Amino acid sequence: MSSVASRPATFPITTRGTALLHLNFLLTGIVMTFLGPMLPILASRWAMSDAVSGRLYLTQFISSMFGMLSSAPVVRMRGYRFTFIIGLILMAGGMALLASGTFAQGIIAVAILGFGHGITTPAGNLRTADINPHGSASALNVINAVWGFGAMSSPLLLKATVHHPSYFLYGTAAALSTLLAIHLLVRFVPDAHSEEHQLNNVATGTRRSGLLPVICALFFIYVGAETSFGGWVATYAHRIGPDSKLWAMAPSFFYGAMLAGRALAPLALTRLRETTVAQIGLTLALLGGLALVSAHSIALIIMGSFFAGVGLASIFPISVSLFPHWFAESSRRASGPVFASGNLGGAVLPWIVGVTSTHSGSLRLALFVPLVSVAAMLTFYVTNSSGRQKTASAATSDVPS
Repeated sequence: MSSVASRPATFPITTRGTALLHLNFLLTGIVMTFLGPMLPILASRWAMSDAVSGRLYLTQFISSMFGMLSSAPVVRMRGYRFTFIIGLILMAGGMALLASGTFAQGIIAVAILGFGHGITTPAGNLRTADINPHGSASALNVINAVWGFGAMSSPLLLKATVHHPSYFLYGTAAALSTLLAIHLLVRFVPDAHSEEHQLNNVATGTRRSGLLPVICALFFIYVGAETSFGGWVATYAHRIGPDSKLWAMAPSFFYGAMLAGRALAPLALTRLRETTVAQIGLTLALLGGLALVSAHSIALIIMGSFFAGVGLASIFPISVSLFPHWFAESSRRASGPVFASGNLGGAVLPWIVGVTSTHSGSLRLALFVPLVSVAAMLTFYVTNSSGRQKTASAATSDVPS
């Protein structure tokens, strides 16, 4: 006689990790954007000038870039779960370390948390694309909208704890640590489509390997354009209408429109190809940019900000979703330099806007920098307009039987 013993549940728990990815991006959105609204508090604590305060941004940018360059190799060697665990440890540690101490300790803390969100962001985008191979553009729009909620919530959370900013830092660190503990109890289901993607990529290697510099440039100008519009529109609105009470709201219209655009993009993607949605979006962004550079009233600036934001909203998620169809290499291997290029663009193009404005005496003229960037992206998507289905089928037909 034989009997079958009941098997106890095993740990770690196996999961696709969708909910964890969204929670991760929510918290990463807070970590990546809190430095701006918290800078006056830190400047008062350490008696920093604007020039010294700028070192915190520089530190965050450099450390984040190295994190993005490290993300793909870590994913290849140890997998997504390990990469997220490292990112959560670094972000939680950096936030807690920043709650007290000297300026030197603050620089170290910002470098730690910067590397943490740098290594997490590419991995999160790629994991989302991997587990949603037939609807990756929609899934990426949603998860980046969740990131937007996190980014928008950091000023509100800081305002609620303005008299005790350490509460915000320790609270965020505690939330990150809780998510870390959950990651330690789970195991991610391997993405079943990575081998298929790599097979298609190998088959089309000669045709697509030269696209890497082009895609790096695309991400450079996209992130640069987004940061330039969002970072300079309030100053521009203040100069156009200094007596208006709405000038400070211009960035809210821009980022609010981006959030709405990412939430609505999945509906458009059920009927249209990714490249078509990108072309429509960039056309709207171009119209918004033209409205901004021709504006002589706050109303037109608000309208331009809205159209620029909603137009740019889906470009980043759609571009990430097309990685497997652009690169001969594994999309994971290419992600490091591509995301790092975007990070670099987010630092360089807004600086060019400022330099152009200073030397020309016209911020209106300087805003042609992101406007030309949008035109360049639109040109790319018009000349590379083959859709996902067409590209995938072409790749399959090249595979020898």
